Amino acid sequence: MNGYMTVKEASEKWGLSARWVNKLCQDSRIEGVVKFAGAYAIPESSEKPTQDRRVKTGAYKDWRKKYGKNKQAV
Repeated sequence: MNGYMTVKEASEKWGLSARWVNKLCQDSRIEGVVKFAGAYAIPESSEKPTQDRRVKTGAYKDWRKKYGKNKQAV
């Protein structure tokens, strides 16, 4: 298809693994992705998505105090 690239082509273009690009497509993190019979078609004009993996909710704050190995079982 003209104007689209495969997951493998996108992974080579962006320097990411094919599995990671596939996961980005599943999570709708890439604009304009279309799924055809189990394979994703990514627009060639798509930019590499940012990979902001920071926890912004504070859910992991002080997790060692709560779940640390020195914590006594109750």
